[in-house]
This record gives sequence, C-alpha cells and structure tokens, in this order.
Amino acid sequence: MTARKRAPSETTAAAAAATQPQSQETTTAASATTTDPPIAPPKSRTILKLSLLLVVPYAYLILFHYRVDGDLKRSILINAALSLAGFFVTRTLIPVASRYVLRRGLFGYDINKKGTPQGSVKVPESLGIAVGVVFLVLAIIFQYFNFTSDSNWLVEYNAALASICFMTLLGFVDDVLDVPWRVKLILPSFAALPLLMAYAGHTTIIIPKPLIPYVGLEVLDLGWIYKLYMGLLAVFCTNSINIHAGLNGLEVGQTVVIASAILIHNAMQIGASTDSEYKQAHAFSIYLVQPLLATSLALLSYNWYPSSVFVGDTYTYFAGMTMAVVGILGHFSETLLIFFIPQVLNFLLSLPQLSGYVKCPRHRLPRFDPQTGLLTGTNDGTVVNLFLRQFGRMSEKSLCIVLLIFQAIGCCFCFVLRWFLAGWYK
Repeated sequence: MTARKRAPSETTAAAAAATQPQSQETTTAASATTTDPPIAPPKSRTILKLSLLLVVPYAYLILFHYRVDGDLKRSILINAALSLAGFFVTRTLIPVASRYVLRRGLFGYDINKKGTPQGSVKVPESLGIAVGVVFLVLAIIFQYFNFTSDSNWLVEYNAALASICFMTLLGFVDDVLDVPWRVKLILPSFAALPLLMAYAGHTTIIIPKPLIPYVGLEVLDLGWIYKLYMGLLAVFCTNSINIHAGLNGLEVGQTVVIASAILIHNAMQIGASTDSEYKQAHAFSIYLVQPLLATSLALLSYNWYPSSVFVGDTYTYFAGMTMAVVGILGHFSETLLIFFIPQVLNFLLSLPQLSGYVKCPRHRLPRFDPQTGLLTGTNDGTVVNLFLRQFGRMSEKSLCIVLLIFQAIGCCFCFVLRWFLAGWYK
C-alpha cells in the first residue's frame, strides 16, 4: 500500500458533481485543470545512475561475456530497443495521466509528510496504469519481430499477457473502489487463470540429489499440484509487492532491483546452457522483464523521494504478476522466491495482523515527526518498521535506500547460494 491518504470528501464531491448540470461539470473540470499545479519534473540524474548500476552487468553478460546465438541475441536487442522507447513514452505519458486522475479526484496526501507543506499537496494516484498500458503495447508489438503463427511459445506468451492485463485491471479497480484485504488476497487467483489454462509445459520437479535415496525418484510428476503451486506463486508475488510498501520509491524500487537480478540470472543460464528449449524459456523471461524494467525506471523517476506521483495498487499488482509469470514460464520459480527474501520476511511478519490475530490498522506505517523529518518504527509487523526499530530513526529517503540495498543483498545471496549448491543439490 502506498503511503497516502485519500481526501475524505472525495466520494461526496463525486456524488455532488453527478447532480450538477453539464455546463457546471465542464467548468469544474476546467477549474481543476487550471488550479492543480503540474507535477515535479522527473529525477533523471538519479535514474541514470541507478540504470547504469543495474543494467551494465546484464548488458556485459549478454553482449560480451557469453557467446549467445545470433538469432537469439537479435531478438533480445530488438526487445531492448522497444523497451528503451517504452521508457521515454512512459516518462512522457505520466504527467499527462496525472492531470486526468487529478481531474477525476484520484489523489492522496503523503502521510509520511503530514505536518509539513509537502503533506498538504495533492499527489495523483494510480499512475501504475500508465506503466501497465505501455508495457502491454510493447509486448504486443514485439510479437511481430519474434513469433510466428506456429510458434510453440505464442500461446503461452499471449496467455501471460492476458494474466498481466487482467491483474492490471483488477489493480486499478482496487484503487478506485478500495477493495477489502480479504478480497485482495484472492484477486491474483482469477488473474492467473489464463496462464494456468494455457500452460502446456512440464509439471515435474527434479528431486534434490541428497533426497533421491529416500524418495527413490530423480524426477517427480506433480500433475495438478504443480498448477496449484503456480497459482499460489502468483498470489504471493502480487500481494508481497503490495504489502512491502509505504515509502516513496519503495514499491517501484524493489521491482527494479528484482527485475535486474532476473535479467542477470537469465543471461547466465542462457550462456551456460546448450539446450535450445531451456535457452528459449529464459529468453522468454527476458522479453517480458526488459520492458518491465524500462517502464518501471520511468515511473521511479517521478516516484522517487520526494514523490510527485503515487503508483497505486495498479502498479504493485501489475509488477508482481509480471514477475510471477516470468518465473513460472522461465522455470526458475525457486530462484524467484529467493530473490523475494525481503518480501517473504515481510509476509511472515505481517501474518498475525493480516490473519486478524493481532489488530491491523488501516495504514501500517511508521510515525513521522514533522519537527525532525525522521520516521520512528511502530510495533506493526512490517520490514519497514522492523528496520526502524533495529537501526533507529531515519529519514524516509535514507530508509528506502537501506531497504533497497537489503533487497539487492538478498538477490546477491541467491546467486551465491546457487553457485554453492551447483552440482550437489541438483
């Protein structure tokens, strides 16, 4: 959940506006457009530094370190070029979309700045819809360059896009209607249905070598249980991004870090494998993650502290479902879960409150002191509050940077663990 608070008069104002004559409605909309100030310009320098830090290792692996097949590299580079174009389109679209959502009363106030001048500024919400739309357009256009009508991957690719589109729509509905938590938990189950129904891949798992003497099998076919696991993975990834939030830049930042780790993992697997189908599975993942990373970086340029837009549940649902899809169809769901170590920890800390065992407030955010500009941790079960309790009070920007470094450390731990267990575990 974004660190925001909706205007209390929003519903009343919308109802009153519906009863006014058309001329007055037009006047009101025009007035809102002229009185609401434009959002702050994007933080381009910060995003450039972050992009170089995260993208250069992946680019080096794909272009120089590994000998990637020419056709495969061509497809990856075409996808990268489309993704770069998507970055600039998203960066241009967000200010335009901001004016429309403000006009319709979709804005909030930053709770972590309450008591300061910034805390009274209307911040446009649900700007994840701009990212989702650009992402889907890029993914559809890319089919022209890479897939043919008889491609084995085309059905699953379109099923993946259908699930992502469905989840983006449900996220936007959640932003508008403010759906209860118990409903939010099951929404990804419906969005994952197109992918689960179209999935024609294997439903087997490789038994870890230390367990083979006890199980008596090297490969175990799980059947429908594997598809159930896929659905649960989609539910977890989507909701875990949504609840590990509350700071400017945290939702998008964690997505950017994980997406970069996924790209590096895919590049390493493509370079180390000789199996063409295995390579294609990881290339499939790259085709979706590159545009996710590019459009997310564009959104982060506006959402980084101090945020001039809120991403809304639209973005967190979209990003979570996209990463779940690539983990499932790329056949590295175990690795994906290790990339999600901070989200797993946050989920475990949140369970008592989410289950109703402990009282759960509307916003599980730290306390903000307007005199010092620092955040103080509460007893709510989140990683955000845990870090503040363990390391002391911090500014919102500093805390977000620390949490993103923790996310990066978790991803690095995954690579070290895979290297350590290679040849012994599987």
